[in-house]
Amino acid sequence: ADRQKALERGRIVHRLMQSLPDIPPERRKDALTRYLAAGDFAAAEEAEIARQVFAILDDPRFADVFAPGSRPEVPIVGRIACPGGEPVEIAGQVDRLIVTGDAVLIADYKTDRVVPRELGEVAPYITQLALYRAVLARIYPEKAVRAALIFTSGPILVEVPAAAMDATLDAELRKVLAKANF
Repeated sequence: ADRQKALERGRIVHRLMQSLPDIPPERRKDALTRYLAAGDFAAAEEAEIARQVFAILDDPRFADVFAPGSRPEVPIVGRIACPGGEPVEIAGQVDRLIVTGDAVLIADYKTDRVVPRELGEVAPYITQLALYRAVLARIYPEKAVRAALIFTSGPILVEVPAAAMDATLDAELRKVLAKANF
């Protein structure tokens, strides 16, 4: 039951982070209140969700992620080259995609209760970001493609270094190739 409640809480936070940036700031609190009222959360849980969501939306450190023109819930579909093998098909969805004149930023929300203290603690998420980055690099070859995780419980933004994603992608593609060749 606790796990189901946590998953539902995560879905709601994602939905609010998807929708609220497109609502004028002065109307966001009312929209959040109405949305949460339709759920099955205690008042204290609703207050904590609201605190976390507004801590991110109102923080200037996250302004670029929610700037006009940024897009929520963007499907990522493509193929990436696998050294010595067939291309690997990638399909997923990024929580927020920001495309500027010289860069692309992938932002993925994490509603985990535990906030990481170092990059090694986000290792499970690096593969996902590395795959999305590889697809987007083919779409935007002239732009730097960056990726970040936003932990809503912090809130903190953890930008994943390109070198970490490159190493993870290389290791994952080697695994795919090894399985294909038995």
